Amino acid sequence: MQNQKIIEAIKYWSQVFLLPIYWLSFLIPRSKKLWVFGSSFGKRFADNPRYLYLYINQFKKNEIRAIWITADPEIAMFLNSNGMESYYKHSLMGIWYCLRSAVYIFDNYSKDISFWLSGGAKKINLWHGSGNKKTNYDNKFDRVRHPRNNLERFKTALRRMSDEKPNHYTLATSPMMADIFTSAFHTDLNHIIIEGYPRNDVLFPNDLNNVYTEKEAKIINDLNECKCKQLKILLYMPTFRNSETLFFEVMDLGKFNDFLVGENMIFFTKLHPKSNLKTVFQKTIFSNIKNIDAEVDPYTILTYADLLVTDYSSIYSDYLMLDRPSVLFPYDFKEYTEDTRECYFEYDEYMPEVKAYNMDELMKYIKGAFIIDNYEDGRMNLRNRIFQTADGKSSERLYYKIRNILKM
Repeated sequence: MQNQKIIEAIKYWSQVFLLPIYWLSFLIPRSKKLWVFGSSFGKRFADNPRYLYLYINQFKKNEIRAIWITADPEIAMFLNSNGMESYYKHSLMGIWYCLRSAVYIFDNYSKDISFWLSGGAKKINLWHGSGNKKTNYDNKFDRVRHPRNNLERFKTALRRMSDEKPNHYTLATSPMMADIFTSAFHTDLNHIIIEGYPRNDVLFPNDLNNVYTEKEAKIINDLNECKCKQLKILLYMPTFRNSETLFFEVMDLGKFNDFLVGENMIFFTKLHPKSNLKTVFQKTIFSNIKNIDAEVDPYTILTYADLLVTDYSSIYSDYLMLDRPSVLFPYDFKEYTEDTRECYFEYDEYMPEVKAYNMDELMKYIKGAFIIDNYEDGRMNLRNRIFQTADGKSSERLYYKIRNILKM
């Protein structure tokens, strides 16, 4: 463990030697017809960049050359085998197109692609959630943006340099979210793009053809089998936080599995990629509790869920598109709000669904949600606040808005 920390520290501070490369990258001519994409620090093919990339490859390939840059060579092989263009970020071609592309499109920070090669490019942060959790500069627990002393300020200096900047463009899904993101990202209001999330386009009928990794294809096959067996599919997607370990203190999975069997339900768990419980859930073996690999893009499977179980996650906001019931399970609400995240809005008011704080309540409310849905009006009111549009055409409109930024 100690050796790993030393290795990580060396990797982090060695970035100082990349500063001259970053300055030189401003001198490289960039093509407006080259757009590079990346997600999850280069580790996944997922989220909003995935679906805008697919849209451009399928409908605008004659206008824009869309290239996926990844830290995982297997992702590059997968996309290339499906007729698209992708490169490993440290390959000569990957470096070349990072230097030549006029647009960086990502969902965390430009390091999803390559910050050190990004000088002079327009940077479009599509982000990865429109939820109630305070984030980035609004999150007082974030020690990168809110260092407590000079030592923390020094340790996190390189991280702040390579993260979001006021001159980046940030996607917000409504005027309400635009106001929030100007504060959270310190983005100027005239650099906020108000448009829906590309990832939500696949929750509506449209002509976009998704491509699936081996893991995604397998779970989709499993979900289809459950549908054929007429099982009610429950999808559990919690957000990650330190207090998530309390889950196993409030849950008796044996008893819960018996409940699922009796109600003809199956409970799929899909944890956040950063979750500390991934290993534990992978070892969980019950007939009606199944684990989905954390790296699977959730928007490949969300439409299969008859009911969503979550807590504070922005996946709840996206699930509003389907207008199906959810049961919220904030069993650690006290711990979460005290040492992990604050909320923009009062939790009970913002998320108008029934809330379970222990396993007995969870089982009761899941069963009840299939009998009568009392929260449809609240869901639609919230959806209209979070999303200015909800029609499956966000990628198309966003594409043209980015072209306008480039004055194409």
